[in-house]
Amino acid sequence: MPRSPILFLDVDGPLLPYGAAPPRFPSGGAPADPLRDDPAPDPYLDRLDPAHGPRLLALPCDLVWATAWTTDANEYLAPRLGLPQLPVVDWPEPTAEDLWSGLHWKTRALVDWAAGRAFAWVDDEITDNDRAWVAAHHPGPALLHRVDPSLGLTDTDFATLDAWLRAPGVRM
Repeated sequence: MPRSPILFLDVDGPLLPYGAAPPRFPSGGAPADPLRDDPAPDPYLDRLDPAHGPRLLALPCDLVWATAWTTDANEYLAPRLGLPQLPVVDWPEPTAEDLWSGLHWKTRALVDWAAGRAFAWVDDEITDNDRAWVAAHHPGPALLHRVDPSLGLTDTDFATLDAWLRAPGVRM
């Protein structure tokens, strides 16, 4: 049976854009949301678009948090987006080689976590170094999709992800 690809999802930039003037989106979604008054670790939570949750769930993939928020993403973001508790990538310390090479500190860990499965990585800090390293070290299909951090995820980003995730050869 084919395995769904993984979508590694960063938070700051893709889901919490830096350029939107608060409040771009209602904090936490529905007015009855009890999380609206919870203290949150980030003032950008007002920029979270609750419509992104259903759009992410509609993508044909397994969602995984790939963020420095770690487990806080499940506590503060998942409920506001209507997402279930998602797996979270644990981050090792970056190696000296990573720092010297300009490789993003997440890149090796995501390839290890994927363990050969097809994956898309949504982040605002992806570079050509990361793309080249993944192409050389990951045996399965991979899409490293950079999101403009001033806009966050847009309709165009969702269309790109959906098309790639549904492309022949991505489901393994």
